[in-house]
Formats: sequence, structure tokens, C-alpha cells
Amino acid sequence: MVTSTAALTAAKTSRRPELLTVGTVVWLASELMFFSGLFAAYFTLRAQSPVWPPPGVELDTVAATLATILLVASSGTMQLGVKAVARGDRTAYMRWLAVTFVLGAVFVLAQARDWARLHFSIGSHAYGSAFYLMTGFHGLHVIGGLLAMMVMGGRAASRRFGADDLPSAEMLSYYWHFVDIVWIGLWATIFFIR
Repeated sequence: MVTSTAALTAAKTSRRPELLTVGTVVWLASELMFFSGLFAAYFTLRAQSPVWPPPGVELDTVAATLATILLVASSGTMQLGVKAVARGDRTAYMRWLAVTFVLGAVFVLAQARDWARLHFSIGSHAYGSAFYLMTGFHGLHVIGGLLAMMVMGGRAASRRFGADDLPSAEMLSYYWHFVDIVWIGLWATIFFIR
């Protein structure tokens, strides 16, 4: 049986992960290390402080929990959007992406509202530094995800958009799920483990 070189090459390349997938996974791994460093700093400061959090720190746990529920729900809507792309349903994708965007934007607004009501700053004490750095960098990542959703929504609206665009939609969803998972860790650490 003679096999063509083209068939062998196609068989070999079909087993390789897409470059976009590899790049996204490597990038998210670096992001994981970044947030791991923030968690390490938080727990180191906590271990060195006799009282944690310091007196006068009042966090709105209920508002943070409601915002967390919205962010976790946005992971579900993002995944529904990815499934819509896999089916080639551009309209459904744009709808689910819009819902995800709104949920993410409400989360950022809730975080901004909480920051405005706090009676401590980044320079007040070690807890303030850790709190604002951790939640601030996470908030910037959420905003980055919202900007990426705007780009994907623009792509979907401006041209033929379908199953060929699935890798891009999946990579955005990987990022968004990562942001959600990091927040769950932050939320548990900052609002409950204390």
C-alpha cells in the first residue's frame, strides 16, 4: 500500500494542537503565575500581621457575593456563545456575547462601587495594599476581557462569521473562564478566609 506524502503530512498536522490554542494556554499559564504571586504576597502579609484584616476594614460580603454570582453566570453565557459558533449560528453568538458582556460590565461596576465605599486605601496598611492590588489587577483583566468581547462582537457583526471562527471564540472563552476562576479564589480568600 502506497501512501502519499501529502496524506502523511495531513495526518501528522491534524494531531498537532492549533498554534492559537498553544499560545493561549502558555499565556494563561503566565497569568496564573502572576496571580499566584499576588496570592503568595497576601498570605505572607497575613501570616506576618497580628490582626488580619486590620480594625476598621468593613467589606460588603453580600454585594461581593452577588457580583460573584453574576461573573460565574457569565462563564455559562460565554460557553453558550461558543456552542452557537460551533453550530454556525452568528446571531445566537452575538446575543450570548452581549449577555456575557453585560454581566462582566455589571461586575466591574459593582467592584467600582465597592471601592468607592471603602474607608481604607492602598496606602492605609498592608491589607489595603494587598486588597487593592489583587482586586484591581483582576478588574483590569475583566476589562481586558470586555474589550476582547467587543472585538469579537465587531468581527461577528462585520463579516461572515461561523464555525471557522470557533478557535477565536474558544480562546476568548478560555480567558474568560480563567478570569472567573481567579475571582472565585480571590472572593473566597478576601471575603471568607480572612
